[in-house]
Amino acid sequence: MSGDPIRPHFSTFRCRFTDGQHVVGSFIKTPTTHATEIFGALGYDFVVIDEEHAPFDRMATDMVLLAARASNLAGIVRVSSDDPAKILSCLDCGAAGVLVPHVASVEKARAVAAAARYRGGRRGYSGSPRAGGYGATPMWQLVDEQDASVCAIAMIEDPEALDHIDAIADVDGIHGLFIGRGDLTVALGAPSSADARVQQAVVHIIAAAQRARKPVCVMVGSAAEAGDFAALGASAFIISSDQGQMRRAAAQTLTDFKKLTHA
Repeated sequence: MSGDPIRPHFSTFRCRFTDGQHVVGSFIKTPTTHATEIFGALGYDFVVIDEEHAPFDRMATDMVLLAARASNLAGIVRVSSDDPAKILSCLDCGAAGVLVPHVASVEKARAVAAAARYRGGRRGYSGSPRAGGYGATPMWQLVDEQDASVCAIAMIEDPEALDHIDAIADVDGIHGLFIGRGDLTVALGAPSSADARVQQAVVHIIAAAQRARKPVCVMVGSAAEAGDFAALGASAFIISSDQGQMRRAAAQTLTDFKKLTHA
């Protein structure tokens, strides 16, 4: 899979993301390798392993990251917190990047950026995990390769983040912003993400990202919704999840079957 001529190597994900190229992924909620292998075979660009809202421990994350690399997918991990040790464990396991929830201040954005890089940061060094080729990669080669490829994405999902969004977006080492519409909707007390307050927040975040020349990632339910966000300036799209896509396909299959049996 790594030689797939129609899709760049997974290690180029950050470059493509920060260049504003359209990239498509899906959340992985089920702690097995199979869905990730399927997305890789289909030609998705990345998957996001969801440690925040799904039952992933370090072993499960490690296995799915192995499947991602074997399938030429960039494996991003939505970590359960901004704990530097959590970020480190995912990067050591070979994650192409981290998606960090609730980055609501400049200080937190700087801490996330520092945890995700060696030079100018605070990432702990070890050449022995998968990221270092199990000891095969010389120290400074590993430092340079990881610092050039690891992607740190800040989730903007708190109202207080909106007051500091330009400064957050400007932080060196934060490579893009993810708009957490679900959390914003709940925090704002809005009836749905279609509410004007949420829509205004989305526009505000995208404008700040554009001023900082940073890409924006959003979760969408369909290609049509992705098109709407692309028109606003988003370029990275997480389409539902493995569970969501399976549920939707299974529901449609059952509906079609019932039509046949009741005809």
